Amino acid sequence: MSERERGGDGSDAPSESRRSADTSSARGTRSTVQRRLEALVREHRFTIAVVFPLVGATTLLASDAGVLPGPLAYNPLFLLFGTAVMRSPLVVGLLPTVDRRALSGLAALTLYTYAIETVGVRTDWPYGAFEYSIQLGPMLFGEVPLALPLFFVPLVLNAYLLTLSALERASNVALIRLPVAILAVVAVDLVLDPGAVSIGFWTYDPAGTYYGVPASNYLGWLLSGTVAVILVDLAFDRSALRARVDDCEFVLDDLVSFTVLWGAINVIYGNWLAAGVALLFCAGLFRTDRYDLGTITSALSRRWENAF
Repeated sequence: MSERERGGDGSDAPSESRRSADTSSARGTRSTVQRRLEALVREHRFTIAVVFPLVGATTLLASDAGVLPGPLAYNPLFLLFGTAVMRSPLVVGLLPTVDRRALSGLAALTLYTYAIETVGVRTDWPYGAFEYSIQLGPMLFGEVPLALPLFFVPLVLNAYLLTLSALERASNVALIRLPVAILAVVAVDLVLDPGAVSIGFWTYDPAGTYYGVPASNYLGWLLSGTVAVILVDLAFDRSALRARVDDCEFVLDDLVSFTVLWGAINVIYGNWLAAGVALLFCAGLFRTDRYDLGTITSALSRRWENAF
């Protein structure tokens, strides 16, 4: 190839130009998709964050009471679909911060999730002896739900994001940030496990004193939470993540769904301490200044106008 064809400096100018154009086009496409996804979440924000978990709680309670017909009771497709919808604000909110490093960290967390749950089912360590009472979708090796990362990983991310938002500048200090995030993950399970045991998702043998949940389960969550939080902390650019939490008003809506769903179930079954922890998460969400009575009133007003 002649110097004229390659460019005056000997470089392959047309090839570099094409690569640059392809990169710009890919970025433009990603930006367009991101804007559309964000618009979709904003348009249906109240439905996703409040209506879906209330419907979910109602159907789970009806399943446990034997009111729903067999094919609908604890229907795994309904469970997975509802969970995926409630996770959508978190996923869409974090997408701009996901790069190769984040993908690698999330992949490692996914593998760890499967590994520790499989060990737990087979050996009764570190959570204590438990078994699934219903199938939460397809089961990996016939032992753990294939969708387990869909259930567990967002809980860790929610706890971590709430920690960043609540601690503000103090979140820059690892010795403060990491322990608080780990305790937040354990607190999530103080809400989740009593509700899940009450509703019939799984059982412990022997049953524990905390609404059927043994203390060993929380020691296990302390271990799992520590590993998970460290992996998340290493996976993401914390400054970019913090900026995204500040800029994206719906990124914590999945945590709202969680408190509505499991808070309601715990109230119905009289698990008052678990319901109280759910209220503490509500207080933490209100402290972020993105949720207030005005936000709720506005959302209800828009739904009323759309309905009539």
